Amino acid sequence: MSRPLSPDPAPATPADLRLAQERDRLLRTELPRVREAATAWRNGLGGLLAALIGFSLIRGRSDIGQLVEHWAVAVGVLLLAALLVGATGALLLLRAAHGRPAVTSARDLLPPPVGDHIEALDCAKALRRGITLTLACALLLLSAVATTWYGPERSAPMTQVTTPAGTFCGSTVRVARGTLVLKTSAGEVTIALSSASTLTATAACP
Repeated sequence: MSRPLSPDPAPATPADLRLAQERDRLLRTELPRVREAATAWRNGLGGLLAALIGFSLIRGRSDIGQLVEHWAVAVGVLLLAALLVGATGALLLLRAAHGRPAVTSARDLLPPPVGDHIEALDCAKALRRGITLTLACALLLLSAVATTWYGPERSAPMTQVTTPAGTFCGSTVRVARGTLVLKTSAGEVTIALSSASTLTATAACP
């Protein structure tokens, strides 16, 4: 047997009404506030990356070919990872700031407060992920530059010269006026090129 309906014994107070109005206001302004925050984060993080890349606040070697081969490969991998992570983070920030590039069918539309709340939650989630990935991109860029700083430099080729006085091997210091100056393990040696019978480049001296 159903019970008859009865009025609420505790009617709403002015405080309850103000709370309901505030809750409604927050729901109506939730999505614009999230998107405004996403736009601010997008602009700020974009400026940070522009400072790192465009203004070259930190700079390593301009030619990674000067590094030992596997260190140069590591720099390339870090830069590729920074590109992929940064692009994903940028797309997520754009998603948070401007919504999805999609149209919802009329029959699937939700009431404005509910639909806006769900969209605000999705935008906030995309914003958090976008911030994380963009900062990860900056960290990868810094790691790539640090690797160019501290990575071991590729050894310069040695020069081996054979003369009637013997064979000399070392790094080339200078060539001028028909003479070649080599830096050998015994010190600098000056050789007249006219007396050299062979002159070859080698990866390392014997």
